[in-house]
Amino acid sequence: MRRRRPGAGGRRAPGFDGEGSRIRWTETPGAEPARVYVHGLGSVSSVYHAHIAARPELAGRRSLFVDLPGHGVSDRPGHFGYTLDDHADALAAVLDAAGLAGAELIAHSMGGAVAVVLAHRRPELVSRLVLPEANLDASPPPTAGSSRIASYKEDDFVDHGHARVLESVGPVWAATMRLADPRALHRSAVGLRRGTEPVMRTLLEGLPVDRVYLQGELSGELEGREGLEAAGVRVVTVPGAGHNVMFDRPDAFAAAVAGRS
Repeated sequence: MRRRRPGAGGRRAPGFDGEGSRIRWTETPGAEPARVYVHGLGSVSSVYHAHIAARPELAGRRSLFVDLPGHGVSDRPGHFGYTLDDHADALAAVLDAAGLAGAELIAHSMGGAVAVVLAHRRPELVSRLVLPEANLDASPPPTAGSSRIASYKEDDFVDHGHARVLESVGPVWAATMRLADPRALHRSAVGLRRGTEPVMRTLLEGLPVDRVYLQGELSGELEGREGLEAAGVRVVTVPGAGHNVMFDRPDAFAAAVAGRS
């Protein structure tokens, strides 16, 4: 697949904090509407999604792999808040700079919460949401990675907690989490636990666009599934998958993105 990097080189990378910090992405050319892939907490979009976009059933579409502020190749200013609203505004800056409207957002975990907020705040930018295990509620359970990160005070996490968490999360998540700025990672986790007002679930239920939520079978039953479905959200349980559906069942993930599930 031929790849170009308009957002990574800085020429088109837009600012997101009013002080020159840049959010970056990698991109593959193709037809529109574009697909915009957004990663979760401590992740990198191309690592989690490039193998999905390269599948034959998804070929031929313009695809952007966005690294949120503090993650991957994007800048990581120490003064930035890294709330869900902050991340959503930064993501909107990407779509504006790329000249996109009516894009399809494929957004995992925390990235799904960011995508929901973006679709609520800037509805003209989004035509469809595919949300693999997106965070929809504030205060995730103590077993969630964001809860563990947010359990530290910020300076303690930067000084000690980041290294401890990296040792315990397993090689897949650690491979990208080590690229995230520790302070940005902590603030993002705190912002995710705080959620939005109204909460992300309520925002999602009120959106007028096509919405698909992917739940890994191994993650258990999705809380509030009936309410989501009553609001028109299509909930798909993916057999044999856990939180990282794109790695556990790439075939089912790609089918959902293609609209075939």
